[in-house]
Amino acid sequence: MRPSAQRFWLVTLLLLVGVPLLYPIWLGVGSAFVGEDGQPTLAHVVNAFRDPVMRGGLGNAFLIACGTTTIAVLIALPLAMLSARTTFRGKSILGTLVLAPLILPPFVGAIGMRQLLGREGAVNSALLDLSIVSEPIDFLGEGGFLLVILLQAVALYPILYLNLVAAIANLDPSMEEAATNLGASPVKRFLRVTLPLIRPGLFAGGTIVFVWSFTELGTPLMLEFTRTTPVQIFNGIKEMEASRAPYVLTAVMLAATVLSYAVGRLVLGGRGHAMLSKASAGAGYRHLTGRKAFLAALPFVAVISIATLPHLGVIGTAISSNGQWYGTLLPTSLTSSHFGEALTHPLAAGSVRNSIMLAGAATVINVVVGLFVARLLVRGTVRGRAILDSLVMLPLAVPGLVFAFGLVAASLRWPFHGTPPAWLGEVFAVLPSGLGEWLANAPLKPIGDILGPVPNPVPFLILAYAVRRLPYVVRAAVAGLEQTSVALEEAGFNAGASRWRVTRKIVLPLLAANLAAGAILAFCFAMLEVSDSLILAQREGDYPITKAIFTLAERLGDGPGVASALGVWAMAFMAMALATAAALVGKKAGAAFRG
Repeated sequence: MRPSAQRFWLVTLLLLVGVPLLYPIWLGVGSAFVGEDGQPTLAHVVNAFRDPVMRGGLGNAFLIACGTTTIAVLIALPLAMLSARTTFRGKSILGTLVLAPLILPPFVGAIGMRQLLGREGAVNSALLDLSIVSEPIDFLGEGGFLLVILLQAVALYPILYLNLVAAIANLDPSMEEAATNLGASPVKRFLRVTLPLIRPGLFAGGTIVFVWSFTELGTPLMLEFTRTTPVQIFNGIKEMEASRAPYVLTAVMLAATVLSYAVGRLVLGGRGHAMLSKASAGAGYRHLTGRKAFLAALPFVAVISIATLPHLGVIGTAISSNGQWYGTLLPTSLTSSHFGEALTHPLAAGSVRNSIMLAGAATVINVVVGLFVARLLVRGTVRGRAILDSLVMLPLAVPGLVFAFGLVAASLRWPFHGTPPAWLGEVFAVLPSGLGEWLANAPLKPIGDILGPVPNPVPFLILAYAVRRLPYVVRAAVAGLEQTSVALEEAGFNAGASRWRVTRKIVLPLLAANLAAGAILAFCFAMLEVSDSLILAQREGDYPITKAIFTLAERLGDGPGVASALGVWAMAFMAMALATAAALVGKKAGAAFRG
């Protein structure tokens, strides 16, 4: 591709990716620093910090994030050490099961945990039957604060586990052997050698867990723990046109996220210690048998048993008849009707259709845009590609809550509502009267609306899903292109084929497995997106799956059962999608198209 064409595509993709991402964030955050007279001010932020409720919410969000990350590290680090350093019978199965929390959003698991740990739940019933306690224990004390931390920790520790296993597996064994030869004890060797060497992996996984738990909306909402900033932002959505408080909370949350990342990078994410070499496959493995194998498997079994409790609670709620799992260890009456209702109930069935449509449209956008971005990043030579790469990956660092709030703020501004900026108004004034008047009067209002009397959040939901999941497709396509020789494309050009024909006949078949894997991940995670769905969908007819689960779980009668059945369907869907993506990535690119 000629340099001029590359520059054109770079600018086009920067606008196509950057504007939908940065403009809503700017609107959601920037309004916190604008006074009623339109001048910059810090008064709104100062007033927010004077409000004890807002200060308490931010403090609780920070404590939840710290508690979640700490517990996740305590769970993941020992398991990662065992997984990367030992091998024993059944390890592969246990290593797979320990990742089970990935298939269930933590807020859905909250339904099951409420059923298990409530005052009339299964755990209290067992303790009372065994005469271990005389009164039910309030496991959900402090409004569910501790349960929020526990649920998020057992849901997010796999992220840390995967990062730490990779980091430990790449350690140079000679570094620890040298420490052993110098007489260092196992504890000192771990603290002085192993931990500093795996610090980048700890930072990478820990940052994701911290930011995710700090900005998590669904779990506190499901447990009715309202004294945290994400829930306060959610509850303030309806007041956006009259109050700056939601804007301030969003700005403070984003600033706290960036600050936490910077501090974490300073403490944990500095330049890693150099190693002479990386470990080779299987290096340092201890083959365990008998009692040692049993002891090594025990932590995996213990963690899996605890981590799958939310799954079991959701499944139990889904199969129990209405009101028949109350004050007993197990449901007294079972039914399979909830699974059918989850696909036929007006709200549930409509949400499934909505999610498939929304996630499907977003995935198509991601595949098209992601392919263009990947081609430019891997095959291009123009300067500025690093900016595009960083911009594409930025959604992974921006909390979904912040972006969703920014989209709500965008829906309240021109061209969806209100009048255009003054400088645009002057431009419209010189246009033909009909065109200028149409442009000046919120031309996109009929296309998208969130808080209006007849909302239409579909464009915003598709945009939110596409922007937030684009990194998955880009990274998959980049990996495929890097593994594919450019000589194959050059041969097509030398044969006289056009760029479109080379892309269709050579590039796409070779990248099919990678693109399919990225598309599957983007689709299934968009289907189960929480913050965007809860905030942007305000009318039942527009609810995606996660908003329908939240709404049904709060209803009496069959609501919790149908919500849990939807959660079980979601678990099955996610498990199949992840398995399919893993299988596709495991194939050589283009293998699926060989006859």
